[in-house]
Amino acid sequence: IFGATAVSTFGAFWTSLAAFIWAHEGGLYAMTTELDMTLYFLCWGVLVSLLTVITSRISTAHFALFGGVAIVFFLLALGEWNLTAKRVAGYLGLACGVLALYLGYALLLNEVWKGSYLPLYPYKAPVSASGEDEKADLKV
Repeated sequence: IFGATAVSTFGAFWTSLAAFIWAHEGGLYAMTTELDMTLYFLCWGVLVSLLTVITSRISTAHFALFGGVAIVFFLLALGEWNLTAKRVAGYLGLACGVLALYLGYALLLNEVWKGSYLPLYPYKAPVSASGEDEKADLKV
């Protein structure tokens, strides 16, 4: 469920960004300012931050990717006012892209070949003092 939600969410981001830019370029939003894009990127940053909290229970690789993407959105929001922040967001975005490629390949490889050939550093539930696996409490 998480994968479908994440992919759909990022698909919605790219669709809405394209619509926003086309509307602006077409004159529909002629009065668009830096504040509009700042708020747009901040909203996406908050959403991805919430997804990042969820990934803390999946794997370190997922957490690093989503945490990095959240930082990219916040830097893009700041980048509307500061060119250096926009450049840093661009480089971090490239790094996140490389990590996403690794994560996707590792997930497929490990699933198809039934092993752990590329590490993802999965979340391990803490063991309680009684020795029971606390993961049982996480089931919904």
